[in-house]
Amino acid sequence: MRWDAQRLDLDEPGALPGMPSIRGLLRSVQVQEFPGLTFHEVRSKSALNRVPGESAMPFPWTINPYRGCSHACRFCFARRTHEYLEFDSGRDFDRQIVVKTNLVEVLRRELGRPSWQREHVALGTNTDPYQRAEGRYRLMPGVIGALAGSGTPFSVLTKGTLLRRDIPLLAAAGREVPIGLAISLTTWDDDLHAALEPGVPTPRARLDLVRALADAGLPCGVFLAPVLPGLTDTREHLDAALGAIAAAGATGVTVIPLHLRPGAREWFMAWLGRAHPELVPRYERLYARRAYVPAEYRTWLARQVAPLLARHGLDRQPGGAARQVEVQGVPGDEEVGFPAGSLPERASGSAAVTRPAEQLTLL
Repeated sequence: MRWDAQRLDLDEPGALPGMPSIRGLLRSVQVQEFPGLTFHEVRSKSALNRVPGESAMPFPWTINPYRGCSHACRFCFARRTHEYLEFDSGRDFDRQIVVKTNLVEVLRRELGRPSWQREHVALGTNTDPYQRAEGRYRLMPGVIGALAGSGTPFSVLTKGTLLRRDIPLLAAAGREVPIGLAISLTTWDDDLHAALEPGVPTPRARLDLVRALADAGLPCGVFLAPVLPGLTDTREHLDAALGAIAAAGATGVTVIPLHLRPGAREWFMAWLGRAHPELVPRYERLYARRAYVPAEYRTWLARQVAPLLARHGLDRQPGGAARQVEVQGVPGDEEVGFPAGSLPERASGSAAVTRPAEQLTLL
């Protein structure tokens, strides 16, 4: 069968000696279809991750089918999490992918517990559930089915156009439970895209996915993130990106400037020094004291973006009311702003309660 390669008892030529530092490791595999990647197949004891109670995140649970990410985004804030596995946060994060092969089985068991309250579960808050590994392991159809079948609302944030494969499943799930969907877009410039996120589908392919979701009657917000000082924050660049997002039928937009956490900072700054050395002093000033840009830059960016939102009809709340540009956070951070359509909305008879999503936020 086509998916026989997923069997854990298969004697596969690409199998490698295991890495004992990875808990629950069954085997490590390299396959011809994914050159340069190593998949470390593990059996996980849990599928649902509880978000700390003190967090301001608008969801209490997350699921991460994979650790590490072949999207290879230079700026990914999740890079440092790979160090817990004794991998580095640079090339290993891009190429050493941990796969929770029994995720769906464990998830169904957890969702079936009498104590489960059917609270909002978010996917894509750490590493992407629709990265290249999903084409081999096909974990997401089972995850979607398990969540919807248990009456659990959920949301997905991704850069992966492989989500298109699951549109029929998502449409069916949306008839059973509230769902939210979001696509992340960094730049509308193809050359810059290739340099910054070499494993990610093109910007046009991602906005084609937004259109496909809209055509299927599904909500889909867009994160225009991260905005890179001196590279993607010009009026011309923002205008082109926001115009394309509006044309694709996105239900909302969140615009977020770059933040550089440890792990991501070193990897991104090394790239910047090679590709744009003239910008290094500016970035060293902007990020000298913390991972976030100063308030002055946030204010300047908000002023850049506000008239463009009006120009492209993205400055309205659902129902047509005008709204103001706000200063909030980033995906995966404490004070996060999510675009309309990216979080499950309250549904009649649903146990789900989430904070209302704003159409645009800025950090």
